[in-house]
Amino acid sequence: MRRLHYEVAVSLDGFIAGPAGEYDWIVEDAGVDFAEIYLQFDTLLMGRLTYETMRAAGMTPAAMGMKAYVASRKMRQKDHPDIHIISSKLEAEVATLKQQPGKDIWLFGGGVMFRAMVNAGLVDSVDLSVMPVLLGEGVRLMSGGPRLPLHLESSRRLPSGILLLRYSLAGKG
Repeated sequence: MRRLHYEVAVSLDGFIAGPAGEYDWIVEDAGVDFAEIYLQFDTLLMGRLTYETMRAAGMTPAAMGMKAYVASRKMRQKDHPDIHIISSKLEAEVATLKQQPGKDIWLFGGGVMFRAMVNAGLVDSVDLSVMPVLLGEGVRLMSGGPRLPLHLESSRRLPSGILLLRYSLAGKG
């Protein structure tokens, strides 16, 4: 079965974006091998806002070598033939997607989507790139809901001060 990884950059105080959705605070480090990261996955799962932010930055799932599934009640499939839009029954769709053959699935950004997938028991790991910055406010890594016990699987410190942390969800390691 494919695994669903929440892989995201986060500030030291727990934000995944600034107050206006900005991500200019993310530190660049040559030690982060994006090509290696991309090789783990063939599918991106994200919400509409994350997809729109990605497109505005000139990125596309195809350029990353991946298929994309975007959760949205506003977007229409006919307007976005290059992605798969999930407009209802998100948890069931993702559970089905995990059963299909392929590489692992990257839950790409979005604290609300992360919480929904955690609540449905679909997330297998939480991979954080902790940036050496305190934002003070912004979009939280996760909000609301019950505690989420994690088990540290690996950690690595990069010269820039970024900490790469991989956690499995308790009971899924």
